Amino acid sequence: METVAAAGLFLVGLLVMIRGGGLFVEASVDLAETWGVPRFLVGATVVSLATTLPEITVSALGVLQGKADLAVGNAVGSVTANLGLILGLCVLVSPPAVRRGTFAPRALAMVLAAALLGLVSQGGVLTWPAGLPLLLLFALFVRGSIREARSSVLEAPLETCRSRVGTARIAPRFLLGLGGILLGSQLLIRQGTALAALLGVSEGVVGVTLVAVGTSLPELVTAVSALVRRETALSVGNLVGANLIDLSLILPLCAILSPSGVPISGRTLGLDLPVCLGLCVLAAVPPLLERRYRRWQGALLLGLYGAYLAVLAGK
Repeated sequence: METVAAAGLFLVGLLVMIRGGGLFVEASVDLAETWGVPRFLVGATVVSLATTLPEITVSALGVLQGKADLAVGNAVGSVTANLGLILGLCVLVSPPAVRRGTFAPRALAMVLAAALLGLVSQGGVLTWPAGLPLLLLFALFVRGSIREARSSVLEAPLETCRSRVGTARIAPRFLLGLGGILLGSQLLIRQGTALAALLGVSEGVVGVTLVAVGTSLPELVTAVSALVRRETALSVGNLVGANLIDLSLILPLCAILSPSGVPISGRTLGLDLPVCLGLCVLAAVPPLLERRYRRWQGALLLGLYGAYLAVLAGK
């Protein structure tokens, strides 16, 4: 009964967090437009960051509450789930072509971020000075997104679309969405910890599987919607961008919040990070060489993710 109750509250936390994230994104866009922020800037920064806010919030709160293993597992596991499960499914069903000009910088930056994260974590602790190269990579990504968005705007770049809805009417939705994310994250951390104890597994394993897949649900919903509309390439771009933010921002931010640094477990160093890097390479290199994805690549991504879960289940 305790396991069922913990699992039920875990699912409630997921639903509350997802709904809160949706409200937060909508209210953020409305507020930005009300204040006169150009649409291209909103899309390149506010929306991109808001879609990864569940992962950021869960990991940051996890570190602050002494659940570092769960926080690290969520950050790395979200990328692994995005690539092995979601991207693998998309490519297997409808393999898209890619545009090297836009895909290559993000894909290669994603691989670089995964490699850098593994390198700076080798000592078993990630400190904020060691995370600075990753934060620099994140800053370059945001700058590039803004420049790309600006160049794609056909109308005057500084033209804005001011919402008729006043700030006073938008603010409650903004706060409600943020509250939903925080409340849902708290439930995920507490019930994830409880599930780990009840199932006899480590918090890190729960973080890299249940919590990571849960916080990746917005990307999964986007991917399924893209498949229905036959716009798989759009979903691939979103996944790569989200992974780059997850890898270059979440754990360095956690290291800043933790004066002594974020401890990185032996399992993370020996299994989670190598698998994550391998999936990043598989997701980035073949389509760059062939200018498109192939179904065998989707099958291989899903197969590797399944094998990874099997290894975790045996630990």
